[in-house]
Amino acid sequence: MDKASGKICYQCDIYFQFESNYYQLDRWGRTPFDKFLQFYYEAWYNLERGENMARRARQYSQTGLYHIIYRGINRQNIFEEDSDYTTMANIIYDLKLEMKFAIYAYCFMTNHAHLLLREGNMGDISTIMKRLLTKYAGWFNRKYERSGTLFANRYKSQPVENDEYLLSVVRYIHQNPIKANVAINLGDYKWSSYPEYLNKGILTDTQFILSMIDKKGFEEFHQEEDKELHEVSDRIGRSEEYIRRRIITLMDGKEPHEISALPKDERNKIIKQLRTEEGFSIRQVERATGISRGIIANVEIS
Repeated sequence: MDKASGKICYQCDIYFQFESNYYQLDRWGRTPFDKFLQFYYEAWYNLERGENMARRARQYSQTGLYHIIYRGINRQNIFEEDSDYTTMANIIYDLKLEMKFAIYAYCFMTNHAHLLLREGNMGDISTIMKRLLTKYAGWFNRKYERSGTLFANRYKSQPVENDEYLLSVVRYIHQNPIKANVAINLGDYKWSSYPEYLNKGILTDTQFILSMIDKKGFEEFHQEEDKELHEVSDRIGRSEEYIRRRIITLMDGKEPHEISALPKDERNKIIKQLRTEEGFSIRQVERATGISRGIIANVEIS
């Protein structure tokens, strides 16, 4: 490493600027160099997998925080009785001690589960989830004398990169039982981390969230309806429904196909916004709006 030039990799011409705040930690305990290593790791990982693989590499979090969802195959139950929920919690607890990750929220529903965790080391997320789901599925199959896959496809994960979204995810996870009509009050549902925040954290590492908001504010925040769109995917790409809802928001409630009927200048302005500010691809805009690929490609986005 040449600190004078900041050159890290002579073969791939990747540079890193050493600044005066090099040793300054962000709230996640990571230095700017940690973030660079994250970028370098992702680039290497994607190259190793190849660009044309059907299933794209996961999106890694710079903070190490992920909102994770895993479901039963064909939406079948993954919990049948109380001991099943307890076993899942115990497996997570043991893995926490071994792999040094933190749990900030969880909710176990009948056929799926939510976790909000922060990995201890970059890239641990894959190992954590593989070991968790494999061990639980083996235990569940032996108990109920079944064979075959228990969980659907891969687990889904969404990086959590800022404080505002973090709190929103915590609330979203805790409000799942209410939205599913299996509980009237958040505190009534015992298979989530919400009661731990009000009493004592056992599986949940409550200190981090409570350093951002006190218990009274935490309870009041959870009484508000969560309206944030929590799009959790097992791929980098975003779903068609997510894209549609973003366009509706930008169009003040109008459906995406209505863009094609707008005057040319106004239409092109929206297309440019979708391509540059929202980061949607030509194909995504085409499928959502019905506007031809050629027209979208000809819109100047520089």
